[in-house]
Amino acid sequence: MGSLAEVVEDCFGVLQLYSDGSVNRVNECDIDFGDHDKKGIHDIVEEGWLVEWEDFMFEEKHQLYLRVYKPSNKNISINNNKKLPILYYIHGGGFCLGSRTWPNCHNTCLRLSYQLQAIVIAPDYRLAPEHKLPAAIEDGLNALNWLQSQAKRIKEVRLGEEYYNDQNTCNKLLEDGVDFESVFIMGDSSGGNIAHHMAVRLGSGSLKLAPVRVCGYVLLAPFFGGSLRTKSEADGPPEPILTLESLDRFWRLCLPRGEGRDHPVANPFGHSSPNLDMVSLDPILVIVGGKEIMKDRVEDYARRLKELGKDITYAKFEGQHHGFFTHNPCSHVSHQLLELAKRFMFAKKPFC
Repeated sequence: MGSLAEVVEDCFGVLQLYSDGSVNRVNECDIDFGDHDKKGIHDIVEEGWLVEWEDFMFEEKHQLYLRVYKPSNKNISINNNKKLPILYYIHGGGFCLGSRTWPNCHNTCLRLSYQLQAIVIAPDYRLAPEHKLPAAIEDGLNALNWLQSQAKRIKEVRLGEEYYNDQNTCNKLLEDGVDFESVFIMGDSSGGNIAHHMAVRLGSGSLKLAPVRVCGYVLLAPFFGGSLRTKSEADGPPEPILTLESLDRFWRLCLPRGEGRDHPVANPFGHSSPNLDMVSLDPILVIVGGKEIMKDRVEDYARRLKELGKDITYAKFEGQHHGFFTHNPCSHVSHQLLELAKRFMFAKKPFC
């Protein structure tokens, strides 16, 4: 008789990979995200701010959905009829965990939408180990293609052309007061890695997405790797959740079989990675916590891009661990982060 399959990789009890290659995922997230965000969001609602949201399928083959958030306010009419920018929020989770439906992601998007007064779009993407990289990157790009199709359909409606009001048409939340030429991509952790690769693929101006225009990127502690350890990885104290062991586990699960941490999807400056000196990039805001195990790698990423002449803004929030924004999006430090993002998005000198 054959032996029973054993767990060979375990991600926080949420994901287990067995010796026979099978994968088990729990239906509900067992990670404690705390209750701070609930109170903060309740306070905002009491002040009169509301956020509508709805789910839409953006990729039929793999049954991938995204969630669209739109802010509204009882005094919105006094806002000079200014069109709302669009912010894509790509969740983290080491390419293995997470969803737009998880409470930390949902509450973060609510916060982003009402504080930035922006349309927020949160796409899901295929997860490892069932779907190795670069699947998640392709899904991020497909989520932008979905927005392009919506913008084209809305334009057709305004021109009086034939219009099919099917399940993928997001006319209710996107047809009025939305600026399709002012799109920003925010990625958290592995989502930041995805956002980086989207920036490289699209190039400055994102011309292939017209009439959609991506104007900049916000990377929250982007999840990069490399065969050589940084000082904060090798010597830094472990964080409450993210450790060197868990970092290595995520890379083992998500990278193509037989590939290491210098693979182009993991290391932007690996020996086989694209020459970023030759790539035209839109402005990028890079943010990291001062107590993150990845802080040195993130700082090196921002520094090297800056040396290549790219438009990079770097900010470190001292005393903060990985995921400090998504753990409690209504905290004082999260408010500071959002004010920084707002200045980046609404600078007097437009990025695009």
